[in-house]
Amino acid sequence: MVIFVNNLKFYIMNREKLSKLYKKYELSADDVFKHQHYMIITRAGIDKIQGIEGISIEYEVINSLQNFAVVKAYASKEGKEIQTFGSALKGETHRDGNCNTWYVMEMAEKRAMSRAVLKLTGFYELGVFGEDESEDFKRKNI
Repeated sequence: MVIFVNNLKFYIMNREKLSKLYKKYELSADDVFKHQHYMIITRAGIDKIQGIEGISIEYEVINSLQNFAVVKAYASKEGKEIQTFGSALKGETHRDGNCNTWYVMEMAEKRAMSRAVLKLTGFYELGVFGEDESEDFKRKNI
């Protein structure tokens, strides 16, 4: 029973933190949606957050092949700096890759940017991910 109480308390605390962050960054229902296991922020939502925070990002290409790319992002705001990566692999099928497009460099950059922005603003620690981070995270059209 103690575990349930602790998990419930953690859940309520996270909801309160997320609510404050959504308001701070003026995120609407168009910018955020619930995935099976996670909350997801769309590309437009990520752009809003980056703009409001004035996050500066520089990129370094770590690997670039026809069907695979890795990009390292160096992001900063107000003296706080992080480094993170984004990668993309175009496989023969959806089972042996992690992106559905041949634009692997651009996808790796978008993934690195999403992670950098969400990490610098506290979303990542609350289990929120960017829509570009996985093909599985795309909003389902109902």
